[in-house]
Amino acid sequence: MGAKDKSILDNLQKHFGFNKFKGDQEAIIKNILDGKDTFVIMPTGGGKSLCYQLPALMMPGTAIVVSPLIALMKNQVDAMRGFGSEDGIAHFLNSSLSKQEIADVRRDITKKKTKLLYVAPESLTKEENVKFFKDIDISFFAIDEAHCISEWGHDFRPEYRRLRPIIEAIGKVPIMALTATATPKVQQDIQKNLSMLKATLYKSSFNRPNLYYEVRPKVDAVKEIIKYIRQHHGKSGIVYCLSRRKVEEVAQTLNVNGIKALPYHAGLEASVRASTQDKFLMEEIDVIVATIAFGMGIDKPDVRFVIHHEVPKSLEGYYQETGRAGRDGKEGRCIAFYSYKDIEKLEKFHKGKPIAEQEIGKQLLLETVAYCESSVCRRKQLLNYFGEEYPHDSCENCDNCLHPKSKFEGQEEVVLALETVIAVKEKFNSDHIINVLMGKNEAQVKAYKHNKLEVFGEGSEHDAKFWMAVIRQCLIAGFLAKEIETYGLLSVTDKGRAFIKKPTSFMLTKDHDYENTEAEDDEDIMAGGGGGTSAADNTLFTMLKDLRKKIAKKLNLPPFVIFQDTSLEEMAIQYPITMEEMKNIVGVGAGKASRYGKDFIELIANYVEEHEIERPMDLVVRSVVNKSGQKVYIITNIDRKISLDDICRSKGMPMSDVLTEIESIVSSGTKIDINYYINEVLDLDRQKEVFDYFKHAESDSVEDALRELGEDEYNSDEIRLVRIKFMSEMGN
Repeated sequence: MGAKDKSILDNLQKHFGFNKFKGDQEAIIKNILDGKDTFVIMPTGGGKSLCYQLPALMMPGTAIVVSPLIALMKNQVDAMRGFGSEDGIAHFLNSSLSKQEIADVRRDITKKKTKLLYVAPESLTKEENVKFFKDIDISFFAIDEAHCISEWGHDFRPEYRRLRPIIEAIGKVPIMALTATATPKVQQDIQKNLSMLKATLYKSSFNRPNLYYEVRPKVDAVKEIIKYIRQHHGKSGIVYCLSRRKVEEVAQTLNVNGIKALPYHAGLEASVRASTQDKFLMEEIDVIVATIAFGMGIDKPDVRFVIHHEVPKSLEGYYQETGRAGRDGKEGRCIAFYSYKDIEKLEKFHKGKPIAEQEIGKQLLLETVAYCESSVCRRKQLLNYFGEEYPHDSCENCDNCLHPKSKFEGQEEVVLALETVIAVKEKFNSDHIINVLMGKNEAQVKAYKHNKLEVFGEGSEHDAKFWMAVIRQCLIAGFLAKEIETYGLLSVTDKGRAFIKKPTSFMLTKDHDYENTEAEDDEDIMAGGGGGTSAADNTLFTMLKDLRKKIAKKLNLPPFVIFQDTSLEEMAIQYPITMEEMKNIVGVGAGKASRYGKDFIELIANYVEEHEIERPMDLVVRSVVNKSGQKVYIITNIDRKISLDDICRSKGMPMSDVLTEIESIVSSGTKIDINYYINEVLDLDRQKEVFDYFKHAESDSVEDALRELGEDEYNSDEIRLVRIKFMSEMGN
């Protein structure tokens, strides 16, 4: 080991406490220390930030790190200050700072205290900052998230394309560009735009062997997500949604189902986002429901699952987001819910944009569709997309490899597909090739006289999905190349031409068929799953009724005050064995669960164990009822002793509906005091008569009460009012 190598390793131990480097880290650091431009393509979790942090600490002057996200900067600065002896070692400069804070940052830089300065691209382009940077000693520039430069990247930012002239105006220093994801096309874009064609390139493998990939048809997605999170109780995870509204809805639904979750999107205040991120890092919450704005650079190593409620707009985006799972090298599960209807929604987003941008968006979406629908190893597909070949047939860590579709000999079909691409002079995309193969007289086919070709209609015995699968598998095998920049035109590679001359066995699998799956409508999403479809366990139901009777006798209460029959029935379907599960039973809620639930939970747990019952994991999903605002309104107004008649008028509801809402509030364990209103409509003797009736009644039936007390004496609303008072005072 040379003196320089030893010095780098000593600094690694001194500043970060590690005794060895990961992958190419050491070579990258040496390269920038030698003053050479450096281009780093390293997947999330590979230790990208250390590549600029360590040389910044070792070199004289301040390293300027251009970064797109304020949350990321704060995260990184906090981490660096943790490694250093004083706060001045790292700062950030962005729009969130006050004038005084900016002055403090500049003072520390001028005093040569600051080794790392994180800057938003917008801040770097400000004239006053350019002027300031010209007068200080800069060690190097690091452009993080460099894929933002490319329109073909998953997170294009126009301001990134203005970085090179500004860096040149500031002064000639080495540049390091870093990205966690780049297809060959994006890589070329970055190097061209930053004038880094001669930079030393370090490209790590995109394979994350610890990540499990799965695509599920989108049926009852929210219910499936709740079920999955419950099965992995206590583990940290991220659920990605495409819209802010969906993020809010899903987060709310997770919460009412006993999962500690918070929403995260660009529409929230910066302080709220920062607080949410901190709660996630500190494990005060288990799940973040987010738009793609979340997670860039978040350093949480033990995110155990990343779930996509909708598939993202590009495979690069998908790879980047799933890359936030299992950064410690341990378990990371990546599950995406796929429906073609979601793809159609995404296509609508492109409308109104310039034609070139629409075409780029469409091509990127097609790659996502190919990934979801293909039955080939998911890892093989992802790596192929990033220009890397996976050397094995099966990764044994994705749904397609663990549950493979049966294969069939496809040698003839492959040759026919390749010959068709050559026959149309390699100037058309897959849709056109399939139309020719199937003998479809589409306008474009006729216009180019491709209906006169020998291959026209040669593949008509198969459908379009079959031929799409053949083309996709030819791309992965390297027989076909797709020119994404010219909107998906297919050409046959040398390897493909060799196959036509001397065909060998080629096993194919059919694609998945998701045609019968439906994307949930925004209205449907909150419906969750209803119970009541399974038959109740009659033996358990009888035991629960006996227990209820015993408790009721001990407390000198009618059994229905403890739990109503509908609640016991659901317990006999769902077998709740924790307080959290008991709260989710209809008509129970937190109040009743804590007051009466313990004995019922013990009885059910013993019964489940004794009878070796496999419990249904999909406990009824509690929906965020649209009326929840109504309930809050009613409770608030009752607390303020507003007459129920006034509540009916202001809400435009009949009294019977308002009473139903109040009954629902009381039955889930909330105590409510409506004496002020009952005293208005019933004198005390009549109240006492109805109250005493319910003390000894066998059921809480209003009809039975009217028969017993006299239909000419009382009406149903009066009985219901006193029953609410009785249930609230005696049961809650």
